[in-house]
Amino acid sequence: MKRRNALMALGAGLIAGCSKLAETGPIAGLMERAEDWHRTAQRALGARQALAPEYDRSDISPSFRGNGTRDPATDFYRAAQAENFANWTLSVGGLVGRPLSLSLADIRALPQRTQITRHDCVEGWSAIGEWQGPQLSTLLDMAELDERARYIVFRCADRLNGAEYYESVDLIDAYHPQTIIAHRLNGEPLPMKNGAPLRMRIERQLGYKHAKYLTAIEAVESLESVGKGKGGYWEDRAGYQWYAGI
Repeated sequence: MKRRNALMALGAGLIAGCSKLAETGPIAGLMERAEDWHRTAQRALGARQALAPEYDRSDISPSFRGNGTRDPATDFYRAAQAENFANWTLSVGGLVGRPLSLSLADIRALPQRTQITRHDCVEGWSAIGEWQGPQLSTLLDMAELDERARYIVFRCADRLNGAEYYESVDLIDAYHPQTIIAHRLNGEPLPMKNGAPLRMRIERQLGYKHAKYLTAIEAVESLESVGKGKGGYWEDRAGYQWYAGI
């Protein structure tokens, strides 16, 4: 809760501080010229906190295609799949006061959010699906996120060209109410092609940010030591934007 309040207060604090500075002579002129910048910043922050559109069940796409990795095909994944993912664990660590190791049953026992949203792929296709899972914020609060944390990194079981898939978001998206750890799609357990048993849903960003086959969540202060330092697998290798907002 403290972390969430700090995020909500961040924008207001910056604006309040600027207002106090604006009461002085030379600074007043500077702040007047910067008025448009502040207005743009406020609107941008508000847009990132806004909800993505949600749809009716009648809008759900007849099929929801898999993209990228459709089958991790590793010994680890095959063994987990054979057990119906009963022993799959999701760790929450890094800059936290209380590291977690949660089973799939633990994830299912948490308060759940169900949302029908549109998935937009960078390749140009879209699909609407119903996703269910706990909010990421619930896990971060359980783990007692450290005040130094600035980013949340997602580690995955799939490998592309010999390297693990990974992604990251900042705390604005991490605490967004529609950011969930999904284990169900359209009322059924998540299919393998869509990231079974766990995947991220980052509803305000393009599909490559929605990490599949999720094994670990890590809170970090900087992205410099994550992969090649740009915050994600495709960001590091293909020049994709780290913030893929839609």
